[in-house]
Amino acid sequence: MGSKNNVTEFVLLGLTQSPEGRKVLFVAFSLIYIVTIVGNLLIMVTIMSSPSLGSPMYFFLAYLSLIDTVYSTAIAPKMMVDLLHVKKTISFQACMTQVFIDHYFAGAEVILLVVMAYDRYVAICKPLHYLIIMNRQVCVLMLLVAWTGGFLHLLVQFLVIYQLPFCGPNVIDNFLCDVYPLLKLACTNTYLTGLSVMANGGANCTVTFFILLVSHGVILYSLKTHGLEGKRKAFHTCVSHITVVILFFVPCIFLFARPSSTFPIDKSMTVVLTCITPMLNPLIYTLRNAEMKNAMRKLWSNCVAIVRRGLYPPCRTR
Repeated sequence: MGSKNNVTEFVLLGLTQSPEGRKVLFVAFSLIYIVTIVGNLLIMVTIMSSPSLGSPMYFFLAYLSLIDTVYSTAIAPKMMVDLLHVKKTISFQACMTQVFIDHYFAGAEVILLVVMAYDRYVAICKPLHYLIIMNRQVCVLMLLVAWTGGFLHLLVQFLVIYQLPFCGPNVIDNFLCDVYPLLKLACTNTYLTGLSVMANGGANCTVTFFILLVSHGVILYSLKTHGLEGKRKAFHTCVSHITVVILFFVPCIFLFARPSSTFPIDKSMTVVLTCITPMLNPLIYTLRNAEMKNAMRKLWSNCVAIVRRGLYPPCRTR
């Protein structure tokens, strides 16, 4: 335990050392973060305020937006602040907190995407029994499974990292704290630890990814028995979900489905996983979704009407 206390903070090299590059990236990631927060909060508010979006699909989508909001907030603000400074440091406890939030919510999102795929399977392949199978109790139970699974994933990753001794180099060639860069800095043999991390993270992502691809293949194959309008609507829903799955799992597999090692391209993959994907999720799920767009228009109209009533109260005549 004494050796671990030799390192009280880590130095982050960030995305680039160029002053001009940091300014450009600061503006770019500020816009990305604003779009991420506004988009995901808009989805949550729209779903919670719209009775027409009471189906299980939107119930899970609201929690996916919540996960993306917290997940991005754990990474992006610190990264943007660091882009304004030459020297970028993070305390040991803040580093562990970042690892904690990162892996908890990422683990929960893996399971939630599986749950959303199952929801689409039932809705498309068993439409007459959909509301019976996906009742409110089942949806809440599935959500609890996602949060519990995320915590169990985190428990393995976090305990492994937190107990490592850090007594020498403290420079991380990245813009955030993560498992493999920390394993590289530990002053002990981390070969077996790296294998356990790969099994818990990389293997889990890889297996889940292929299961999701197969399940969507089954769903798309079943569409041949549907009518033209049903095929179109179900196809757009599946394509949206497959796009989100690919955006999340491909970087995840690249980063964790390998022995403990780091590569220069890891930074780009981490940016996609932690910044780009949370921003694109609300766009992907709303641009081709007529129900969501109509609910947003109605919400906007209600907000405008409330503001107008506040600015121009009706005149009262005696």
